[in-house]
Amino acid sequence: MNEIMNNILTRRSIRKFTDAPVSKEILDDLVQAALHAPSGCGKQTWKFTVITNKAAIRRLADAIETTLDRPGYNMYCPTAIIMPSNLRDSIWGKEDGACALENIFLAAHSYGSVWINQLQNICDTPAIRDILNDFGVPADHVVYGMAALGYPDPDTVIQPKERIGKVAYIE
Repeated sequence: MNEIMNNILTRRSIRKFTDAPVSKEILDDLVQAALHAPSGCGKQTWKFTVITNKAAIRRLADAIETTLDRPGYNMYCPTAIIMPSNLRDSIWGKEDGACALENIFLAAHSYGSVWINQLQNICDTPAIRDILNDFGVPADHVVYGMAALGYPDPDTVIQPKERIGKVAYIE
C-alpha cells in the first residue's frame, strides 16, 4: 500500500491533546498542504489563519461555548488551530475549505488533528465576529471548519473505526 493510502486508511480524529506545542515548521508544512488543495475554478479565494496563542484559542472556545450553549466546550484543547475562511459569496467556499482541511488532516497524520465545525452558522454573531476580526479574518469571509492540532495524549487509546457506506459499481 502506498503512503498516501496508508494515511487515508489510518487517519483518526484526536480529541485529547498534550500541552506540547506544534512547531512553526510543521504548521508551515500544513498550510502548504492546504494551499495545494483543489479550489473551485482555481480561484483560491481562501485565507488561512494560524492560531498558536493559548489564550486566543481559549477565547474562541469560550465564545463558541457561550454562543451555542455547550457547557464545557473547549475544542479539545489544541495547541494550534488552522482556520480556513472563504468569501461569503463564493459558491465553492465551503468545498474549498473542506478540501484544504482534508489535506491538513492527512498531512498531520503523524501528529494529531480533529475537525471543528461549529463556526459555520455562528460566524456573524457579535461575540464570534469580534474574535474573527481580531484574528484578521475578513468581514466578508465565513469559517466553515477548522483544524484543531496537537499531539495525541499518550494515555488515550485511539480505536480504529469501522467504515460503512454503500458502494455501487456500474460496469
